[in-house]
Amino acid sequence: MSLQDEQLPAAAAAAAPEAAAADEGMTWWYRWLCRIAGVIGGMSCAFAGLWNCVTINPLNIAAGVWMMLNAFVLFLCEAPFCCQFIEFANAVATRADRLRAWQKAAFYCGMAVFPVMLSLTLTTLLGNAIAFATGVLYGMSALGKKGDAISYARIHQQQKQMDEEKLTGSLEGQAL
Repeated sequence: MSLQDEQLPAAAAAAAPEAAAADEGMTWWYRWLCRIAGVIGGMSCAFAGLWNCVTINPLNIAAGVWMMLNAFVLFLCEAPFCCQFIEFANAVATRADRLRAWQKAAFYCGMAVFPVMLSLTLTTLLGNAIAFATGVLYGMSALGKKGDAISYARIHQQQKQMDEEKLTGSLEGQAL
């Protein structure tokens, strides 16, 4: 066992509280939904990227290669067990789990938009749609939970009172 193998479990144990704090506000089923969307997005990027490379247009080939790179990154971050023969897969997955939801959202959406900008075809749009949707799911989790009706009613009532006070204050100023 090498020194790196001995340090990896200790680093993973130290990162567990940080990962739990980063996932605060994200339910277990939503976390799994994001992971499953990432895996499906990776598969769609891989297949569409391979299909995109079967052409003579160099921009389509570049977009296809980028899409296959996106698929690899999505598999590496969301499902490291798919990359079990790559030595650094667990370290990358641990680091990706420590990222905040908005950081993952920006990263995944940015990765998915780039091939579409290179070559705007139906294959690149459909291939990157699920990867982009994964970023959107992470972005929605970064926004937080929806408030309850009672707090909304309370805020609305306070705004209504402030508007009435401003209106009466401006009417008294006109009367003088």
